[in-house]
Amino acid sequence: MRSDRSVEFLYGTRFGRLIMRIMLKTHIDRIAVGYLRSPLSKPIIKRYIEKHHIPMEEFYGMEFRSFRDFFSRRRTSITFDHDPSHLISPCDSLLSVYNINKDSIFHIKGSDYSINDLIRSKQLAEEYTNGTCLMFRLCASDYHHYCHIDDGYQGKNHYIPGELHSVQPAAFKTRPVFKTNRRTWTLMATENFGPVIQVNIGAFVVGGIVNLKENARFSKGSEMGYFDLAGSTVVLLFQNGRISLLDKIAEDIRKNGETRVSQGMWIANSLKPLLK
Repeated sequence: MRSDRSVEFLYGTRFGRLIMRIMLKTHIDRIAVGYLRSPLSKPIIKRYIEKHHIPMEEFYGMEFRSFRDFFSRRRTSITFDHDPSHLISPCDSLLSVYNINKDSIFHIKGSDYSINDLIRSKQLAEEYTNGTCLMFRLCASDYHHYCHIDDGYQGKNHYIPGELHSVQPAAFKTRPVFKTNRRTWTLMATENFGPVIQVNIGAFVVGGIVNLKENARFSKGSEMGYFDLAGSTVVLLFQNGRISLLDKIAEDIRKNGETRVSQGMWIANSLKPLLK
């Protein structure tokens, strides 16, 4: 895993970290948001596509009035695995997996994170002891919408304000980003994977998170929401004994730390016989 050079500079050097602190304290994100939502930002779309090698075939013919308009573009349909026992990826991303220990803690790149750090609910966090954390890290080239992983019922969207640090590997070395970044979380009662917590985490100066519904039923493969202007990370938390990763997914993560997945892709199986 490598970070962009700009991120390595901002988080890996003393001068870069000083610049980052100034950016966060002066709310430069408000200026950036205004620019990226305006027609003035339209010329950067082509350069962004070329730099990040974004495939645009399925969006052919679409007109974008601003960079924000381009960034939030929607697919006309989502292709996904329909088997109820198959867990699908909610988004295009790089997937990593972490075991949650008896203290509801998992370890990422030098920092310990508890479930309570993410959702600020100690009682609920305890229900995920010895469970599994799936972390989907979206890159600049990825489609920044996320879908529902199963049929079920989605509860309230809880918003936690915070800073907007990068989620690239260089930032992990100096900042516990998932404790400090802006995020939302919701508890989902899924039909095949039990109670699942989904945490959507904003990133890097501009980080809007839009969830389309709450306190409502949902169906597998339907759009759940999207990141507005800057993508980050989707975290799924499963209770102990709920899922089993596909062997090829687990092996690739063991070798490389992350594996590339696409929205709707089969990544794990339900252990439904273990459910009460």
